Amino acid sequence: MQRATYAFLTVFVLVFAVCSTAQTPPPSSGTKNAINGINSYPGPEFVKYAKEREPQDRRIDLFINDWQGSLPRFEHGSLVLRDILIRGDNFAPPQKSAVLRAANFLAYGRLAPGDWTTPERLVGQQEVYYVLGGEGEITAGGDTAKLRKDVAVFMPAGLEFVMKSTGDEALTMYVINEPTPNGFHPKDKMLVKDEAMARVRTPAAADPYIVGGASGHWAHIVRELFSPADGLATEQSVITVTVNPLTMGEPHPHRPGQEEVWAAVDGTSLILMGTELRIQKPGMAYMLPPDGATIHSNINAGDTPVKFLYFARFPEGDNWTHAVVPPATR
Repeated sequence: MQRATYAFLTVFVLVFAVCSTAQTPPPSSGTKNAINGINSYPGPEFVKYAKEREPQDRRIDLFINDWQGSLPRFEHGSLVLRDILIRGDNFAPPQKSAVLRAANFLAYGRLAPGDWTTPERLVGQQEVYYVLGGEGEITAGGDTAKLRKDVAVFMPAGLEFVMKSTGDEALTMYVINEPTPNGFHPKDKMLVKDEAMARVRTPAAADPYIVGGASGHWAHIVRELFSPADGLATEQSVITVTVNPLTMGEPHPHRPGQEEVWAAVDGTSLILMGTELRIQKPGMAYMLPPDGATIHSNINAGDTPVKFLYFARFPEGDNWTHAVVPPATR
């Protein structure tokens, strides 16, 4: 008896749906994707689809790259670099990943077990090394520091240094390279910071949408690494940003002149850029086109935190408190 009742109800629902569809008039010329002003459709024939993706959406893949798609090159003797983002044009990239105007490059570096770099000085440039794995040490200006995961090193121009890989596995890292302008006076000491001991940024103002522990943009948990006060010449902020499980950053655009890079360190997340979603894994980085219109967000849909290495330069004329509280991470 119960099975017969279910069968009767199923037939009734199907007949009702067919009759309703047949009696529903086509949408008026004043509607777009809705019937009678509501967001539902009697059938797929009434849904209007764009003929093709917007050019803005198609071009975002130029701003996202993975080191595994790059050819290796050598720096400082035996440090193997694979470029992720390189110098180019952040409005009209001449090729995929050529989007940087302020920084020279972001690369993935690898120093094989037992290898060391050639003693040399950076000329007209400075570098930040953020260690991703392995063990090693770095010596510069008479100081030696141990290298392991989540240790960051700022190497100023003109200071001779050597880096060694001392563990059983390769020493791997992100390398940020910035130019030094004419007349710039670099620091005379390298600076080493353990990300776990770095200052945690607090919210700039009360905001009911900021999750616990975050400094802004809803979910960005920020630890400060380097700023111009530490010796940066071109970049104005180098930090790490953690996004906890099932949270996301506040979607927002960037103004012209803002160059902001997000390199994945731990975990898999989603990039929202414009109206498109992309998966971001460790080894991948992206920059948002600073056109004042394209929005972005980092979305953690997983059950473990995700972490990024972030560096940025802000529009000319912006208040230099950005070195302390950048607008993109508040």
